[in-house]
Amino acid sequence: MANRGWRGFSGAVAAGLVVLALVVLGLQVLALHRGYPGPGYGFVALHLGASVVAVGLQAYADRSARSARWWAPVLVVLVAGWLLWTGWWH
Repeated sequence: MANRGWRGFSGAVAAGLVVLALVVLGLQVLALHRGYPGPGYGFVALHLGASVVAVGLQAYADRSARSARWWAPVLVVLVAGWLLWTGWWH
């Protein structure tokens, strides 16, 4: 039962990364239309890549055998932490 809660939490984290990537992409498009530099293509690519990896890991955790059900959600949270550290705080 605890594993289900952990996978639910990591699923919410993965969904949050997708929303964050879409917001960053939207800001880049809006900035380009208004003549501003925006967050940058590298920043957008970093967010899109991290969200794709997180969703892929989450899907693998939800559909895999028992052994991957504990480490894939951990990797989702680590990917989110890495993205927030490198992209926003560091």
